[in-house]
Amino acid sequence: MSTMSKSIAELSTCPTYHIHRNKPNYAKSPNYFIFFGQSSTTCLLSSNLDLSFRSSVGASASLAETTYNVTVDKNAKIRKFCEMGDLRNAMELLKRSQRSELELNTYCSVLQLCAEVKSLEDGKRVHSIITSNGMAIDGVLGAKLVFMYVNCGDLVKGRRIFDGILNDKVFLWNLIMFEYAKIGNYRESVSLFKTMQKLGIRGDSYTFTCILKCFAALNKARECKRVHGSIIKLGFGSYNTVVNSLIAAYFKSGGVESAHYLFDELSDRDVVSWNSMISGCVMNGFPRKGLGFFIRMLNLMVGVDLTTLVSVLVACANIGNLSLGRALHTYGVKAGFSEEVMFNNTLLDMYSKCGNLNGAIEVFMKMGETTIVSWTSIIAAYVREGLYDEAIRLFDEMQSKGLSPDIYTVTSVVHACACSNALDKGRDVHNYIKKNNMGSSLPVSNALMNMYAKCGSLEEAHLVFSQIPVKDIVSWNTMIGGYSQNSLPNEALELFVDMQKQLKPDDITMTCVLSACAGLAALEKGREIHGYIIRKGYFSDLHVACALVDMYVKCGLLVLARLLFDMIPKKDLISWTVMIAGYGMHGFGKEAISTFEKMRIAGIELEESSFTSILYACSHSGLLKEGWKFFNSMRSECNIEPKLEHYACMVDLLVRSGNLSKAYRFIESMPVKPDATIWGALLSGCRIHHDVELAEKVAEHIFELEPENTRYYVLLANVYAEAEKWEEVKKLQRRIGKRGFKKDQGCSWIEVQGKFNIFVAGDTLQPQAKRIGPFLRKLRMKMNSGGYSTKMRYALINADDMEKEVLLCGHSEKLAMAFGILNLPPGRTVRVTKNLRICGDCHEMGKFMSKTTGREIVLRDSNRFHHFKDGVCSCRGFW
Repeated sequence: MSTMSKSIAELSTCPTYHIHRNKPNYAKSPNYFIFFGQSSTTCLLSSNLDLSFRSSVGASASLAETTYNVTVDKNAKIRKFCEMGDLRNAMELLKRSQRSELELNTYCSVLQLCAEVKSLEDGKRVHSIITSNGMAIDGVLGAKLVFMYVNCGDLVKGRRIFDGILNDKVFLWNLIMFEYAKIGNYRESVSLFKTMQKLGIRGDSYTFTCILKCFAALNKARECKRVHGSIIKLGFGSYNTVVNSLIAAYFKSGGVESAHYLFDELSDRDVVSWNSMISGCVMNGFPRKGLGFFIRMLNLMVGVDLTTLVSVLVACANIGNLSLGRALHTYGVKAGFSEEVMFNNTLLDMYSKCGNLNGAIEVFMKMGETTIVSWTSIIAAYVREGLYDEAIRLFDEMQSKGLSPDIYTVTSVVHACACSNALDKGRDVHNYIKKNNMGSSLPVSNALMNMYAKCGSLEEAHLVFSQIPVKDIVSWNTMIGGYSQNSLPNEALELFVDMQKQLKPDDITMTCVLSACAGLAALEKGREIHGYIIRKGYFSDLHVACALVDMYVKCGLLVLARLLFDMIPKKDLISWTVMIAGYGMHGFGKEAISTFEKMRIAGIELEESSFTSILYACSHSGLLKEGWKFFNSMRSECNIEPKLEHYACMVDLLVRSGNLSKAYRFIESMPVKPDATIWGALLSGCRIHHDVELAEKVAEHIFELEPENTRYYVLLANVYAEAEKWEEVKKLQRRIGKRGFKKDQGCSWIEVQGKFNIFVAGDTLQPQAKRIGPFLRKLRMKMNSGGYSTKMRYALINADDMEKEVLLCGHSEKLAMAFGILNLPPGRTVRVTKNLRICGDCHEMGKFMSKTTGREIVLRDSNRFHHFKDGVCSCRGFW
């Protein structure tokens, strides 16, 4: 970069004659070459003619001469008015003149002036006079009419006249082609070009400049090559404007190598040639190459203009080169570009993308003229820095100043609403989008879906999704990912099936759908997607590999997850954290610690999420000493301040080891206010260790923080039930009933032959209920006779033991485990998932089932995994 810095320094001190302040040397508009010569008869007659000469002429000759002089005088006066730009007087005189008095060039002069001042209304009047006077609309007059209509903005009428006249004038064809290209109708320009070729009309440099722009916009690389051949045959290969257009066209249509070759062959390179190379490289993702051309340009003392600076600033933004961007900023100010809106907007964007918000704000505040682009850039700058509320405030301020947001502005502010969970503001922006007919923009619709999904409003997200006529891969991925992130894996998988009928999934799709499989514990579907990933080569993508490891972890195949983890060549923080959390979920605390230490040795910089995973693993394995060590090292070794989730892990670790009083004191000494999750962890400990008095004290804190969370009412009710305080249980039930709370519905499911079988407590309508019921009752009898302890207290009612047994036999996880044993082949592992925490009685039943049937049962609840094998559970009581 030293060479580059030196060149910039030279640039900043170069003499002003190297600076091109004028606009880039683009091909001139046809407006510059459609002018028509005026007749010599336009000279005004002298007012001091010899009157005596007139009197000597015969009467008839005198009359003829007078008529001629009057006619010439009228035409001359009209054209003189036109030369002076006085359209009003020219029109008045034209309207008062007789048909016989007007000449062709007079009509042309008035039409030219109408075109120049863009007075379509007067132009139409002239056209009407021409028609009423019976003038033939062809040749020069037809061309002038076409020019007037096109220049005044009525392309439709101009095209109609163009189609009605016979002409071989290339400038007129260029005029219409350029105008269609200007409004973005590139296909019509191409159609005109092909018609022109069929008629044998030879194009000029302007023709090829225009058509190359059209083919580039349509991404027609092959057509660009064909035109290139024509350019060489017709001898335009030495025209700078044509070659520069050809270079730009190749870049825009992906022909990077062809563009480089043309540039290398070009002997007389001007500033536009260099600009084309710089912007082309930047546009095609080669910003460093673009900077290389810029350095060569400086070394050759080629003048730098505004376009050069803008392209190089974009390159700096793309690679995050703030120091070079600042140097260009300084040069631009010295060169007098500080008043140019394009320069300021690009500067603002450069500072934003380089992470220098203060620099962006400074540029914005100093701008004399701000445009919608300026406001959009500063809003995006705040969004990049995570200052979402400020971005939303700026959006409102911009509107208060009378500026109307465009699709880029609303996309940025919708993203801000998504990140700040500002659903109401997001809805307001959505209403603005609908009122201003911006909903047809696919990026806007995708941003809206993402906003609604992140704010948890999946119905509104799906409504936006359903209204998109042609969805792209981003639309599908956003919706599938939204369902996955909002714990709706079934919907995500259903949408994935629909997507495959229309589009091929990509690596992002794989990540989203694997997340859904993980949430649902859909092992068979996950294996199917794993095969697809291998066939398509997506495993090389780190995000996909991590999602695959996570899926196998959450489907209970920890060995396979570890095997895939070891296959990842370059692991990042996320991949290590996924594996550590996986060991924690399955109760392998020591393996989690070993993996954590390997991550540190690998030089991975630790973050908050890393410590959350390792503390969680220590908690679920009862590793109190190790947990304190990691918790203390957060501050002392890594300078990371513990967050609420880290404190929650420590409380959980203390209560599982029976240190309830210590946990209470730990909560009271926290530097941050504890939330319901932290108090809830202590309440769970009170239930495990049957401390009713402390449970009541803790519950008061929880009900104050989350008075409508039924989970904690049920948890306290269980504490009372286990202590057989039935009156207290009834009081809680009445309290819940009065407030209209609804208890979360517990359910369990098991995947058999690709089909999910869902169970709820006491479900007698299940097709195999008549097989499952007797099977469970038989197991219960064996348990009782075998001396296994049953957890009757979990029935939460004061009834006799027989009634409790009937109720407990109907818990959803028991039903699912029994279904698996009855329907899966002998020796196959039974894998069950429950949406809530497993109850104590079902935990005992799982252990007994595994011993009696000789099956391994893997049950995942909302808290962790339980591997039941030979009458033992992997949790060892830490659950």
